[in-house]
Amino acid sequence: MQEKKKLIVLTGPTGVGKTKLSIALAHALDAEIISADSMQVYRGMDIGTDKIKRKDMDGIPHYLVDVLSPTEPFNVFLFQSMAKNALQEIEAHGRIPMLVGGTGFYIQAVLYDIDFDKEDDDAYRKELELFAENGGEDAVKELHERLRSIDPDAAAQIHPNNVKRVIRALSFYRETGKKISVHNEAERKKESPYDFHYFVLTDDRAVLYERINARVDAMMENGLVEEVRRLIAEGVREDMTSMQGLGYREMLAYFNGAYPLEKAVELIKRNTRHFAKRQLTWYTRERNVTMIDKRDYDRDDKKILEAMLRMIHEA
Repeated sequence: MQEKKKLIVLTGPTGVGKTKLSIALAHALDAEIISADSMQVYRGMDIGTDKIKRKDMDGIPHYLVDVLSPTEPFNVFLFQSMAKNALQEIEAHGRIPMLVGGTGFYIQAVLYDIDFDKEDDDAYRKELELFAENGGEDAVKELHERLRSIDPDAAAQIHPNNVKRVIRALSFYRETGKKISVHNEAERKKESPYDFHYFVLTDDRAVLYERINARVDAMMENGLVEEVRRLIAEGVREDMTSMQGLGYREMLAYFNGAYPLEKAVELIKRNTRHFAKRQLTWYTRERNVTMIDKRDYDRDDKKILEAMLRMIHEA
């Protein structure tokens, strides 16, 4: 039997403090990092994504950061393909690949080599996209209700505003006659082709929410308004994938006159807190994960790093 290749995963809710720890872990393991983030892939979107700065990478190569224009689409299929290419490159360097980021679905796609059954009904999918685009909030709610009627489990797992995933689930059902929740559960039960360690960094929810609020305030001070204004001037539109990210969709609504700036900031904080809560729910459903509660290590990154290295070497 062929020996499985090693893979390290470091994830956790937004704002928990993955970035600094990932650099220390990469140095300790002689690893290179693949970003498992749905927005840091875009160039020129630095503030709203809280993207790692080149100087903070401390010489650790990072993949899937700053590789696409904000006008280009990005989805889990593309991520899976690009991540596999990065894995091969890192392995060719003789180093260990690390997946670092908070997009659980993207991590799962690589970790279990998920087959997404890409043969969707393209015409039907476009019809639903147009319906959502032209019908606004009411249409988005209706699509989610359609999904709830055929696949309640999928509807419970997919946020109504995640229109792309709602449409994909509806399209999958129409094309195959099967619930996407059942398909995804079967894919989740697949054995991973990797010898992996899957670390989930967590913290007290109140502390996490305080960090999120402070981070949004810092984004505003660092120029999020100017960043979004520049993106608009460069031709980025609200229907593009890049503008579905937290911070960007709320700021676009502000620029479109939907509400004042203070309300936009309040919504970014609220929506980011809700997103962190959904991330935590996702990780508790995942199997073969090691939960690292920062409270158990006095929130000391050095102690956390030592514990993770001990778990990796003792396995």
